[in-house]
Order: sequence, then structure tokens, then C-alpha cells
Amino acid sequence: MELVVNGARTYCYTGGKAFDAAKPAVVFVHGVLNDHSVWILQTRHFAHHGFSVLAPDLPGHCRSDGEPPSTVQEAAAFVVALLDAAGVKEAVIVGHSFGSLVAMEVAAHHPRLARKLVMVGTAYPMKVSPLLLNTSRDDPLKAIEIDNVFSHSTLAPPPSALGPGTWLPGASRALKRRVLASNPRVNLFHRGFQACDAYTGGEEAIARVQCPTLFILGERDSMTLPKMARSLQERARNARTVVVHGGHQMMTEAPDEVLAAMKDFLAP
Repeated sequence: MELVVNGARTYCYTGGKAFDAAKPAVVFVHGVLNDHSVWILQTRHFAHHGFSVLAPDLPGHCRSDGEPPSTVQEAAAFVVALLDAAGVKEAVIVGHSFGSLVAMEVAAHHPRLARKLVMVGTAYPMKVSPLLLNTSRDDPLKAIEIDNVFSHSTLAPPPSALGPGTWLPGASRALKRRVLASNPRVNLFHRGFQACDAYTGGEEAIARVQCPTLFILGERDSMTLPKMARSLQERARNARTVVVHGGHQMMTEAPDEVLAAMKDFLAP
């Protein structure tokens, strides 16, 4: 469905079911150079099991208009405005990578909005190597190739993610190229990486979070190594951690494990 958020048309995938603000809501926030489609299994499951789902394309990405966020805080402000536009008073906030920092900022500064927080493939600080940061600026297609190597730990996902025979790095490369091409005015790859690299205040933010928190980390994640989440885990007041058998794109590399962790966490 489409919503108008901050005056801009915003696309939200709702998991194949009509959005109903009266149901418990879950919002999914994607990472850098991704879109709503990275949550395909998880969104469809919850939309068909008693929840209303919002998985937006962030502003300036793919089917959404508006200015792409330059900082984690700008993206968090967008999520807050999105929930307001959808008539949602409280939601589970889920984010992957860059999106996990966005979700944490929402939960930290808008405690009444956040029923629960799920941080997938997270780290703090989320520094980007100078090589990758500069390449994303100067040669983003080359940077996609580099990023793809570190984002995956397997070639083929389980059937429950994208279907038998899917070549995971190829699908991810195609997605990132499509997202990059969707905005000819702004280099979404470099802007997103800059936002990750420059983000500060993560430890203070997680200490402010009042709702229960779930960390989902990939044991073979080479972008955000599990140990890089430790400073957040140590400061989270009501948190649990699940480590799954996958790399950074664990929603497709370990879809069933990620879904099982979320189902258990979101259960009443």
C-alpha cells in the first residue's frame, strides 16, 4: 500500500494482507541499498498470523519518493512519521543492519511506540572500511561486488527463502543494482554507508530502551561480526540473543531460524 509520509509518497509491503491498524503491528526496516523485499518470508508469515505488517521502502528508495535519510536519526524520524500516518500507536520495531540502528533509535526515544525491539545483524559502532566507503562513492557497482562477498556465507538459500535453485549472491547483486538505479539523483549506497559510519550514541540509545529486545546475529556474518554487538548486548536491560547459522543476509541465508526466533519473541 502507499502512504503519504512527510509529504512524500511511501510504499509499504504489507505481507499480502490488507493493513489493519487495529491488529498488533510489526514494522520492518531494511538496510543500506536494500528494500522491503529482503523481509519476504518474515513479513508474509506475520501478516498471515494475526499481525499487521509494514515493510517500507525508505524515502528515495525504489517505490518511495522523498529525500533519502542522511543519518540514522533521520531514518528513525521517518519511521515515527510512518507509524503516525498509518494510525499505529504501538508496534514491534524490527531492523536489519543500518535498519537495526534505526529501530533502536525509535525505541530509545519513543518508548510508547515500541512494544518490542528486534535488531538483526547489528553492530556498534557500525564503521565501514575506508576502502568500501570510498569505493561506494567512486565506483558503486564495484562496491556492490565487494559488499556481496562479505554479506553472504553461502551460495544457495534454503527453499523457504527464495525458492530452490536461487543463486543468493546473484539475487542480492541484482537487488542492489536495482535499488541504486532507482534514484539517479543520490548515490544511495554511499549515503547509507556514510550514515552507518558516522552514527554515534548507540550505547546511550540502547540503555534508554525500555521494551524487551531481541538480538539476532549470524555466526558467519563477516559484515557485522557477532562480537561487534557486544557493547549493545551488555547495556540492554531486557534482552536475549539468538545466533543463527548464516551470514549478514541471514533473513534469506537462515530464513527459518530468523523466523523461529522472531515468532518465539513476539509470542504473547
